[in-house]
Amino acid sequence: MEKKIVFLDLDGTVLNEEKVIPESTKKAVQLLQDKGIYTVISTGRAPQMFDWILKELNIDSYVCINGQFVVFEGKEIYSNPLDPEMLHDINNLAKSKGHALAYCNHQHVKASEENHPFISISFETLKMDYPMVDSYFYKHSPVYQGHLYCDIHDAQVYIERYPEYNFVRWDEYAADILPKGCSKAIGIQKILEAAGVKKENSYAFGDGLNDLEMLTLVGTGIAMGNAVPEAKAAADFITTSCSEDGILNGLISLGLLEEDHKNEIFSVAE
Repeated sequence: MEKKIVFLDLDGTVLNEEKVIPESTKKAVQLLQDKGIYTVISTGRAPQMFDWILKELNIDSYVCINGQFVVFEGKEIYSNPLDPEMLHDINNLAKSKGHALAYCNHQHVKASEENHPFISISFETLKMDYPMVDSYFYKHSPVYQGHLYCDIHDAQVYIERYPEYNFVRWDEYAADILPKGCSKAIGIQKILEAAGVKKENSYAFGDGLNDLEMLTLVGTGIAMGNAVPEAKAAADFITTSCSEDGILNGLISLGLLEEDHKNEIFSVAE
């Protein structure tokens, strides 16, 4: 039997609106692992923002920081740091406009400003504490992704000034900063090569704008019922929402798990 692999986004996919992993998702991942199917996290988050999820789901392979840092079976296999000169320039621009940045690598997330309201709001939606502040983190450490914190209409000046970068919105006040051409899909390709899995035997679940490339690269892309319209359009299949057993239902519909597994899971839950 040929190897198969399932990539799982986190926010809005593995995690529901309350940032909790549904019991059906925990059991579904375990069942995949029992069947010898690789399970891999694929997220925009940095590792320290989801280490508890790796432990809870018994996963040691992940594509994180939107494909900028990749680990397979506990070992780093790919990283792609941003240009420090660009980060210095955008840091100065953000300061001049009263905006803020955050810098992400495989060990840290650092904010450029203290108590910035947009950072506070965005991290509250993630159920996370405000990050530690280091305005010039990029001067002494690699940075794989930036966050820009500003109103949506204020982002245009950055888009025009830095045409070689994408600003991928993930909430009302925050956008990921990535080099154009970089995405979760790059990291997924690295995992496929390391695992020796054919692309046609790969599956990915996602819901956001940063999942579009991932959903179209894999053999079968699955959008959550709560996904943005663009993700649903990019996917091959749409499952139920993250709060309605979307991962379990999707895996059953695709034939990776059996209907009996659903009955087994919910009979235990009762």
